[in-house]
Amino acid sequence: MDTYQHILLALDYSAQGGLLAQRAKDLAEKYQAKLSIVHVLDNIPMPDTGYGTVIPLAQDSGYGLLEAEKTKLMQVGNQLGVAQADRWMIWGSPKQEIVQLAEREQVDLIVVGSHGRHGLSLLLGSTANSVLHYARCDVMAIRLLNA
Repeated sequence: MDTYQHILLALDYSAQGGLLAQRAKDLAEKYQAKLSIVHVLDNIPMPDTGYGTVIPLAQDSGYGLLEAEKTKLMQVGNQLGVAQADRWMIWGSPKQEIVQLAEREQVDLIVVGSHGRHGLSLLLGSTANSVLHYARCDVMAIRLLNA
């Protein structure tokens, strides 16, 4: 492969998410690649829904926490110029869902933030570390300073 064709940005809305988003956008522009974004929800309760773990972004769920997360994703997508069809919000384990989405959508580079944890946090693993070890495509971990 000479260049990247499809880049997936994994968002976590950390304080430095803007830096991560800008790096992914710069890479997509450099390689003239398609840019997609995903945010995986693992920290809010899942209401009883009929649509599974992939959350439709165009439907109002009536669930306040979910709608707030959708709004954030839509704002980032708009700022980056990512097409509506290339934005995903999924309930589940971030490490699993990011890797599965990348395979399904034929992504060849995943961009993920790394908080550079040490000690017990490092032993327990991180999303970036898991994605790096299980993805079948390239993974770029952008160092995010702990705030």
